[in-house]
Amino acid sequence: MIVYLCKGRLANIFWCDHFVTGSRVLLEPHLMNALNTFLQKPITEVVDSVVARNVRAPAATKLPAAAIRKVNEKHRPEDVIVISSEETEKSKPVSRVPRKEVKTLTSILTARSKAACGKPKDTLVEIDAADVSNELAVVEYVDDMYEFYKLTEVDSRVHDYLQFQPDINAKMRSILVDWLIDVHRKFLLMPETLYLTINIVDRFLALKLVPRRELQLVGISSMLIACKYEEIWAPEVSDFVRISDNAYIREQVLAMEKAILGKLEWYLTVPTPYVFLVRYIKASIPSNEETENLVFFLSELGLMQYPVVVKYGPSKIAASAVYAARCTLDKIPFWTETLKHHTGYTEDMLMDCAKLLVHFHTAAAESKLKAVYKKFSSADRGAVALLTPARSLSSESP
Repeated sequence: MIVYLCKGRLANIFWCDHFVTGSRVLLEPHLMNALNTFLQKPITEVVDSVVARNVRAPAATKLPAAAIRKVNEKHRPEDVIVISSEETEKSKPVSRVPRKEVKTLTSILTARSKAACGKPKDTLVEIDAADVSNELAVVEYVDDMYEFYKLTEVDSRVHDYLQFQPDINAKMRSILVDWLIDVHRKFLLMPETLYLTINIVDRFLALKLVPRRELQLVGISSMLIACKYEEIWAPEVSDFVRISDNAYIREQVLAMEKAILGKLEWYLTVPTPYVFLVRYIKASIPSNEETENLVFFLSELGLMQYPVVVKYGPSKIAASAVYAARCTLDKIPFWTETLKHHTGYTEDMLMDCAKLLVHFHTAAAESKLKAVYKKFSSADRGAVALLTPARSLSSESP
């Protein structure tokens, strides 16, 4: 008898060859103990007992050794008989035939529907991914910051105040802003300074009656305050006196500066359209220098117009400028999911304001107030003012 030790999962199961039938038998440990006891008997007794059961020969009959060898040679292991308990049956590995993957009707129809739709749906783009290592970009807080700006822009927004100003009208305001844009360019100031200047002017005029002769004084004093807030090297008071053709003296400028700060209660940290423009231009992917210049051109045209400032908030003016610029440059789609996510505005919500900006773009070349038009017609600004206004938004005049 030959005994085998099985490897693998049936490590506790023993194999043995049945020396009469030639079959292979699987034995568990407790059966193996019985087998060892059985093997201690002489071989003749084992053969007699097996033959007595299977051949039904007389118990006293003994087979010679040659016959035993002949039986062993004749009968080789062919099949396997498993002797195991219920636990062994459960522990045997079950071979599973891999199931053939069958496409359902639903999956087929879904695939065909996606193919028929053409391009996949626009997805959000992570616009701050490139600035993760830039500490000045404050990527961890930028979303919360702009959410705060959207909440607080109402506090610094002006409403219709010219009805309470007997000596000032919308045209005078536009002339003042046009002149301030020209002064801002000559002084080579930061763009933030211009937007803050206009914000200070409007907020002060909404709080205090100003005679016509002091309107320019309010303008230069507001720019002086904005320069001190935004610029590293701010122009001096004498520079503003000189650029106003000495219409006012130094003491008048300082007195108006004090009056403005008192009325505004020193509240200068406000979200102007520029704050939102920077973020929305970044979200306008793909963006380039031409797009950026065109957005600023349209937004400054809007700031010159009193109806735009009193009707729309800073964030909507900025978003509308981006939308109108994309329409002008035929950037498809005109409004992406990324822009919608970061601005909070849909395309329909911006349509009215964008049409106003495009209308001002169309009339800029013929307007008498040309500071913005000349500024963005120069080569350093990409001559974006010379571009054809967006046809999709200029079909209906506002």
